[in-house]
Amino acid sequence: MKDQGDLSAAAIIDVRGLTKTFGDTTALNGLDLTVHPGQIHGFLGPNGAGKTTTLRVVLGLLAKDSGVAHVFGADPWSQAVSIHRRLSYVPGEVSLWPTLRGGESIDYLTRLRGGADRARISQLQELFDLNPRVKVSAYSKGNRQKVALIAALAVDVPLYIFDEPTDGLDPLMAEVFREEVKALRERERTVLLSSHVLAEVDAVCDHVTIIRDGRTIETGALSDLRHLQRQSLVIETRDAVDDLGQIPGVHDVERHDRIVRCTVEPSALHDVLRRAAAAHVLNLETRPPSLEEMFLRYYDRDPS
Repeated sequence: MKDQGDLSAAAIIDVRGLTKTFGDTTALNGLDLTVHPGQIHGFLGPNGAGKTTTLRVVLGLLAKDSGVAHVFGADPWSQAVSIHRRLSYVPGEVSLWPTLRGGESIDYLTRLRGGADRARISQLQELFDLNPRVKVSAYSKGNRQKVALIAALAVDVPLYIFDEPTDGLDPLMAEVFREEVKALRERERTVLLSSHVLAEVDAVCDHVTIIRDGRTIETGALSDLRHLQRQSLVIETRDAVDDLGQIPGVHDVERHDRIVRCTVEPSALHDVLRRAAAAHVLNLETRPPSLEEMFLRYYDRDPS
């Protein structure tokens, strides 16, 4: 097993103990974020948690107060130009040149990143249903978002950073974006996806970092985090089952005749199934928690 130093050295994004204040406001308070090659990494937290501030530090757009921030092993503040040659970024608020047409904007943005294949641009314009001949000033917010996404996805780089990428897109176009992210995984590219849309992160990400008040409160493989959380059970029995709510680790118990619904921590699962078996199980349904359920439970915790 590699030690933490080796892991950090291998990371594409390595942020440790990051702090940033704006006057009396603490935006980042010792935040950690590690993204390894090939990960599709979700970055989660509500408004004001520090997500965008973190991304701006990682991109070299904002100087940190203290801590470590490396991208490709380099300092983003002093080596932003070389770092940006190896990444593609879509900001949360897309600003474009209003007098340019959509296609001209895409051409300009891709040239800034070293250029892109024309066939790939055309393919993405078709997928996202964008008319490139319309002036940016006539575009809706969703179409401006499409311009930024097409320009970002058209270039082939090791790292893609998306900040609320589907904001303004309709569900069909949001699904197109998700499919493109899945394609990046197949090409072993690395993605950092900051989003409020938990279903989106759940659908495409294999790792997540959850932050609160400028601090990391959980990080890891999504499959491992689910394993540590409660299972949702629906149990139908022939006989009345003993009160499962008395078992430590059993929550949210609901009864409807001989059907019991509850959430169960891993440590309590054996006792729940033993009591259910004693009442002669007729049907048993179980599912892991969704990312939304995990997220809400983390935010129900005391931040201390």
